[in-house]
Amino acid sequence: MTPRLCREGILKLRPYIPGKPIEEVQREYGLTDIIKLASNENPLGPSHKAVESMKSACERVGLYPDGSCFALRQAVAEHLGVEPDYLSFGAGSDECIHEIGVAFLEDGDDVVQADPTFSQYETAATLMECPCRMIPLNSYSYDVDAMADRITERTKLVFVANPNNPTGTMVTHTQVERLLDRLPERAILVLDEAYHEYNVDRPDFPKALPWVLEGRNIVLLRTFSKIYGLAGLRLGYAIAKPEIIRFMEQVRLPFNVNSVAQAGAIAALADQEHVEKSRKLNAEGKHYFYSEFDRLGLPYAPSDANFVWVDLKKDSRWVFGELLKRGVIIRTGDIFGCPTYARVTIGLPEENQRFIGALEEVLA
Repeated sequence: MTPRLCREGILKLRPYIPGKPIEEVQREYGLTDIIKLASNENPLGPSHKAVESMKSACERVGLYPDGSCFALRQAVAEHLGVEPDYLSFGAGSDECIHEIGVAFLEDGDDVVQADPTFSQYETAATLMECPCRMIPLNSYSYDVDAMADRITERTKLVFVANPNNPTGTMVTHTQVERLLDRLPERAILVLDEAYHEYNVDRPDFPKALPWVLEGRNIVLLRTFSKIYGLAGLRLGYAIAKPEIIRFMEQVRLPFNVNSVAQAGAIAALADQEHVEKSRKLNAEGKHYFYSEFDRLGLPYAPSDANFVWVDLKKDSRWVFGELLKRGVIIRTGDIFGCPTYARVTIGLPEENQRFIGALEEVLA
């Protein structure tokens, strides 16, 4: 028998399955007119200012990027009102999650998270051969008290996606504070705020930055992939007290954020007009989905993100396949353990209408 070469923990990892790309559907079905509502991308794409900045940066890609992300670090620090040493940047917030696992998990630790939620939390734990305590959602939402009840002296990381992926539901400021107060001294709360910018006007959305500045054991994760429309660049960041950031920086790969991404993000951050336009478009599309799902009799979770979690009342894989034939890509719920559900990204008005028309045709 051939000896096993990898660590045992690697064998337990489940590879991340991304949303089906447009190019793959074009090849498989011979279609040219395809809409993708599967990966929670901003349908407006990046701001034109970001695009121009990236074009200019392309002329310098013969050089390695600034490994410290100095200019980007200064821009984000000013935007947030924190010192630069409170920030760490990664190739998407996925890399930040990976770094947190590598930096803080060791033999004997465990992780607490919801179920279903973003898969990379469990991946970070599995990679370090640490068990995950899975806490079921309650009516699509986090049960923070049940999560707190499962925390033990072995718990090192508690992951909270806020809003949650795939359900889009939000945990309030009071709920997060209650969970944070029940953390043991050795544990860290990781608050993944990938959809933070869609909720800046919500009075009950957690105002978490003061907890960081107080020196609490909390890491906030943000991204440029969602409302900023830069998903193809892979750029996210962590906000935490400098002590935590230093450990993340020690395991960070060199030159992990490319120079085009850094330039695009700086320009995107400065174009808040584009952000507001994206936020408004998302709110309108969300309410259109609500009204149509109500009309079709399909239960859904009210969303605080840029997607809606909906019960199709049929096998989502079958519905997915039928929609593909009509040039519409969505995200099936079976990968989250919910075989009749789907996660549908809010697109442009004409894309939303086309999806509803195709869905109605398929369900009929």
